[in-house]
Amino acid sequence: MSKLIKKIKKIFKTFGPGIITGAADDDPSGIATYTQTGAQFGYGQLWIVIFMLPLMTAIQEACARIGAVTGRGLTAVIKENYNQKILYGAVMLVVVANTINIGADIGAVAAAARLIIPLNFAVLAVGFTALILILEIFTSYKFYSRILKWLALALLAYPLTVFFINHPWKEIFISTIWPHIELNFEFFFIITGVLGTTISPYMFFWQASQEVEEEKEKHLIRRDGSTKIGKSFIKNLRLDNFAGMLMSEVATWSIIVVAATVLHGNGITNVATAADAAKALEPLVQTFPYSGFLSKLIFSTGIIGLGLLAIPVLAGSAAYAFTEAFNMKEGLNLKIKKAHGFYGVIIVATLVGLFINFIGINPIQALVFTAVFNGVAAVPLIFLIAKIANNKKIMGEYSSGWLSNIFVWITFFVMLAAALAMFYTLGRS
Repeated sequence: MSKLIKKIKKIFKTFGPGIITGAADDDPSGIATYTQTGAQFGYGQLWIVIFMLPLMTAIQEACARIGAVTGRGLTAVIKENYNQKILYGAVMLVVVANTINIGADIGAVAAAARLIIPLNFAVLAVGFTALILILEIFTSYKFYSRILKWLALALLAYPLTVFFINHPWKEIFISTIWPHIELNFEFFFIITGVLGTTISPYMFFWQASQEVEEEKEKHLIRRDGSTKIGKSFIKNLRLDNFAGMLMSEVATWSIIVVAATVLHGNGITNVATAADAAKALEPLVQTFPYSGFLSKLIFSTGIIGLGLLAIPVLAGSAAYAFTEAFNMKEGLNLKIKKAHGFYGVIIVATLVGLFINFIGINPIQALVFTAVFNGVAAVPLIFLIAKIANNKKIMGEYSSGWLSNIFVWITFFVMLAAALAMFYTLGRS
């Protein structure tokens, strides 16, 4: 028994940036977008989940490998190998996209909390923002990363709900493996959002930088900046990455299925509020007294847990991008007095995100628009990542193989095609 426990602990230690990134991928923006997808199109977009798994795995593995091999974040690598216009364009994209995403996620956390806590939206939004900043700034990276891993468990609510509902499994199976496409703006708008909230700019920067943080924690970076890693490190990196992405897509599939069966199946095709989204979880607790409250409690707990996970990831990745671009000290392993610029970006991005919630935008609908924005912003960044990961001068023996190259470039062209199709159908609608 003790050997089994030791083995489980060893496996758990292997998991790190990939698991956290995968869980943060299903942030409140992701949950809102996938719920809207299921409500609006039923099972019609389930196939995109299977389609996305190898794409997001490939692009996140490339980002993780870049960070691990170079010992630097994406921004630092871009800065050294490309001109400043490309560098500042990439930084601007990730900072703007992340700040908007932070605002939408804070709003969603506060809106979800209001379902079970009778407090004013503003009080809840400010309270959760303060809690997130305190955790991110004043706790150690080692302690904080453990918190992030445990918060990933909030994703289990939707896979559990799947087993409490009677589904048309034959239709679900066919929809999962057989692509269905509608040539209209609404379809491409949502599918761009699904792609954007799954393959997001903040994930690229975060995972690369977190691999560097892991290396610093394990003293794998030499004084000259080179890294002391071998094939076993890359193997564990890939295992961690795949586990995180698989967990993320299982949750994504579950959210769409639950929303399609519960919401779309009952004529609810538009998710306008947190209460609307919470209805998708009612079957999980329908045999219990006060099932309506319990479904709201589970939904709120999931949104709050994933918000506490995703918002620091968003702010952190923006901070890594900005401080690396301007040669500032950076890293969650540093105290605030040694990395003023890094933590300054985290504070400013989070507070600007908080402010966005007080200009009259619906927090749930804002999540979907944020996902679409991410889908468009990811396109040029994926192009850069593909070039860097395949550059032998930068990556040495760990440059991309043929399989990685194929899937990373497919990811680029798929994201580009979805964005172009959305704009084209918008012009014709």
